[in-house]
Amino acid sequence: MTDTTTINEQCVYIVDDDEAIRDSLAWLLEANELRVCAFNSSEDFLEAWHDGMAGCLVLDVRMPGMSGLELHEKLQARHSRLPIIFVTGHGDVPMAVSALKRGAVDFIEKPFNDKEILHLIHQCLSADRAQHAQHQRDADIRRRLTGLTAREREVMQLIAAGRLNKQIADELGISIKTVEVHRARVMDKMEVRSVAELVQCVMESGGTP
Repeated sequence: MTDTTTINEQCVYIVDDDEAIRDSLAWLLEANELRVCAFNSSEDFLEAWHDGMAGCLVLDVRMPGMSGLELHEKLQARHSRLPIIFVTGHGDVPMAVSALKRGAVDFIEKPFNDKEILHLIHQCLSADRAQHAQHQRDADIRRRLTGLTAREREVMQLIAAGRLNKQIADELGISIKTVEVHRARVMDKMEVRSVAELVQCVMESGGTP
């Protein structure tokens, strides 16, 4: 292994048993100001893996011991969110295509073009950033939801469904004034300034307005 990373710091992880390929790819990425962490086996990477890893994984399909495909399956079982680019020899293309169907981002054949693999890696890093941002937003919405009372959740769902205060009052058997109080608390606790924002939060949390 050539480097270590802190939680949520993007890095390009290279897993390849071919030292020459590891070194040349690491040099290329570092020359383009990307952080690199290289491993010579799937087993070593799996031992180092943790859920806070951010960036992407450049993974050789065929290696002694645990293959790249086997590592991919184990990472999926652990719900890893790292985007994966497979590096393949010509005869391994069918396996790489199969991996794409199971969630890998792309594959590239050896010998690969520097510009092509850099392009793929930058795409993966962008996707990883977007994924982590959404994951953080989902966690933040869940945090806000836990602050709502059961009645406030009912009112929120009805607001998101487009009901007017009078309709909510009739449906829940409470006064309009009470609905207004709950509505204000929902907007405050959910940290939103409009019904449109509230609807978005409800949809992202798995609710249906």
